[in-house]
Amino acid sequence: MKTEARATQVTFLFATVSSSVGLGNLWRFPYIAGVNGGGAFVLVYIAFVLLIGIPLIMAELAIARRGHRSPVATTAYISQEESGHRRWQLIGWLSILGPLLALSFYSVVGGWSLDYLLLAARDQFAGVDAGGAGELFGRVLESPGRMLVSFSIMVISVTVVVGSGIRLGIERVSKFMMPALFLLLLVLAAYALTVGDAARGLSFLFRPNFDSLTADGVLMALGQSLFSIAVGTGALLAYGAYLPQSVSIPRAAWTIGLADTLAALLAGLVIFPIVFASGLDAAEGPGLVFVTLPVAFSEFPGGRVFASLFFLLVFFAAFTSGLGMMEPFVSWLEDLRGWTRRRAALVTGTLVWTLGLAAVFSFNLWKDFTPLDMIPSLAGRTVFSILDYVVSNFMLPLNAMLIALMTGWAIDRSRMRSDIGIESGLSWLIWQLSVCYLAPLAVLSVFLFNLLG
Repeated sequence: MKTEARATQVTFLFATVSSSVGLGNLWRFPYIAGVNGGGAFVLVYIAFVLLIGIPLIMAELAIARRGHRSPVATTAYISQEESGHRRWQLIGWLSILGPLLALSFYSVVGGWSLDYLLLAARDQFAGVDAGGAGELFGRVLESPGRMLVSFSIMVISVTVVVGSGIRLGIERVSKFMMPALFLLLLVLAAYALTVGDAARGLSFLFRPNFDSLTADGVLMALGQSLFSIAVGTGALLAYGAYLPQSVSIPRAAWTIGLADTLAALLAGLVIFPIVFASGLDAAEGPGLVFVTLPVAFSEFPGGRVFASLFFLLVFFAAFTSGLGMMEPFVSWLEDLRGWTRRRAALVTGTLVWTLGLAAVFSFNLWKDFTPLDMIPSLAGRTVFSILDYVVSNFMLPLNAMLIALMTGWAIDRSRMRSDIGIESGLSWLIWQLSVCYLAPLAVLSVFLFNLLG
């Protein structure tokens, strides 16, 4: 791997936090929490982050730093060293192919946020009602040219930054966008709690009502915790290769996990007080951000400004996560071909853009095209829906489970403890229980739930 100079601790944390804080926090978490009744779901979600997510982050960072290569080369090297074969290399392949496919449809949603940023800046939400907001979103989706432009801007921008390198590209952007993202979250949360229904919003998020939480909701909380903190997405394996030996992996894992959780909770504080004050439905589902919120912002003073800030926030989150999704494949091309970073990024960006065309057209020109109707679980799904379903429900959970099995069972325990840097006997026992038993069983349950559901 033609790695650049090892990242500093600050650089590494900015890059990894930016890869985990994304649309999973600002778009997916609020609507899933809304559908599942709020407080009880949030409590279970936080428990999964602490008990499963953070230990898996430690495991992924440890093998990444030890391998100091691309995800494919790292998992092949460690697998060969520990067991004399390369079977665990499957983790590496899932870690580069999963994010590549994810970025192809993720960039479409990122494009929506850019489009909505421009709409908000032009005060297009003024006086809009629920029906009007739905029609507005429909016009965005039904225009292939409009979606293609915003999608292309997203992909090209990510490609340029990744192609500029770790220090000159990803580091510079992450150092600016991450603080800006959290600053925007705090400003918007303060605004929402001031002009919105703060009491109801806080109660909905933080007062558990377990009567509203189903078994499906518990599994969704587990899936969201893994999706949100980027376990199994390849970003941690890719960025971890640059991790200095001086950085404490347990401390880094806790920082990533807590920062990601804080971002999700702040997103809830931005959205729910506004939604409740407007008399709108928190259980709107995926349309919560792009249909419900424009209506809500239009009813409050300064709505144009704060709507613009919100969709700028969503774009920042989508963009920084996109960097983490592209990096694994780029690092693999550097390893495999010995290509320059710019060439590897250009090829990767071209692949993402080409694959993403089908996702773009899924909402307009190809909206009736459902190519995998012969598979029951994929019947009736467009290309966008297929990519989202396969990556989010199968590839990422499978990869997370394999990482747990590899680090918990295939690697020598004493070597694993040394790689992670866990000194406390109690902490090591908790880590083993989580990664060896709890994580595989929990992820397997999510996997089976998605398969059977």
